[in-house]
Amino acid sequence: MSIFRILRGNRHVRCTSWETLKTQVPIRYATTANPENKFGGLWSLSRRWRVSLPIGVGVSLIAVLQWRHLRRYPYAVDGDVVQGPISDLMVDCYCCLPLRITSRAFGWFASVELPKGFRPFVFNLYARTFHANLQEIDSDLASFPSLVDFFVRSLRDDARPIAQNTDIVSPSDGKVLHFGPVTSCRVEQVKGMTYDLRHFLGDSRPSKIGGQIPYSKEDNDHYVKSLLKNPANKLYQLTVYLAPGDYHRFHSPANWRIDLRRHFQGKLLSVNPKIASWLPDLFSLNERVVYLGEWSGGFMAYAAVGATNVGSIRVYCDKTLATNKRKWPRGKIWEDANLDCVNVKKGELFGEFRMGSTVVLLFEAPENFQFSVDVGQPIKVGQGLAEGFVEPRRRRNQIDLSKSVNEAVERITPAGNSN
Repeated sequence: MSIFRILRGNRHVRCTSWETLKTQVPIRYATTANPENKFGGLWSLSRRWRVSLPIGVGVSLIAVLQWRHLRRYPYAVDGDVVQGPISDLMVDCYCCLPLRITSRAFGWFASVELPKGFRPFVFNLYARTFHANLQEIDSDLASFPSLVDFFVRSLRDDARPIAQNTDIVSPSDGKVLHFGPVTSCRVEQVKGMTYDLRHFLGDSRPSKIGGQIPYSKEDNDHYVKSLLKNPANKLYQLTVYLAPGDYHRFHSPANWRIDLRRHFQGKLLSVNPKIASWLPDLFSLNERVVYLGEWSGGFMAYAAVGATNVGSIRVYCDKTLATNKRKWPRGKIWEDANLDCVNVKKGELFGEFRMGSTVVLLFEAPENFQFSVDVGQPIKVGQGLAEGFVEPRRRRNQIDLSKSVNEAVERITPAGNSN
């Protein structure tokens, strides 16, 4: 018998079998409408429970673990906090989401090496989705092994010229969320929503967790003034949001000296402007790396803030930095590291995000300092933040000292006595 005859026979058998099976209702799929098939309904119900019960248990377990983590590692908010448009319960529910786990998973996924022939398609699709400018790249798309390598891509040498008519420039590409003078410990992250400067930079004084007295307004004012090298100056801040399609490397904003690095574990909440507009203290809750030092105008703090799906933050002059770690010392809010007075030049490559995030710049400058940017404005690395130069602090102090000496000499010199 030929193979074709066998197949034709099997076809008729299959059709006959299907016609037969259509007229039969299996007992396990019978509904409870028929009293004779009541056991079929129970069987169908048990099938639903076998799917929904593990999912419910898993979600509940994740929520309990996250709630336990929040209770074990709380973060204080002082008495002068401005409440946002959402309740504390909603904030707690959002913080309970396993965002650190998903960020690690995304970091692993983004680091998987892609087939070489598939890379241009993936990166072109990403560029169209998030409006990334591929014309600034000096390399072939196939040369990026993974999404992470594409995120931290380098640009052409002439793609980001550094402004020469100012002392301070934009540290990153992105969108200006807020800028201006800092007059209290409540600093605006976006218009109408603030974060706590003490918690953002770190303060060794015990907070009100456990019954301690909260900070007073006088304490907060003193804290801001204590950061200034010159009491006649002011503290200013600039916040830049990096979207997923932006250039993910960040640079030095000025010629400055780094004395200390402070790493806060924190959360990995989204820093999207829409989230930042309704979630108070977002920047002081999230994981961040703050570099403290001094520039020609005085004090400077340069912070890279982590976010959801940011695999890690890398800083080239800080080889010991490790972010998004699995374990963190219990009861420890931050870790300090002495960088032995690292000197960084204006526009020099400083670090990279493994996905979009936020850069916060806090710096001291004279009272007449004027920004040359606007809120919501797209900004590029090396673009000037102000016009003109800031007079070096040491030179200004020397001028003030010589003026004081001359005034003192005039007061103690008798009138008409000239030598």
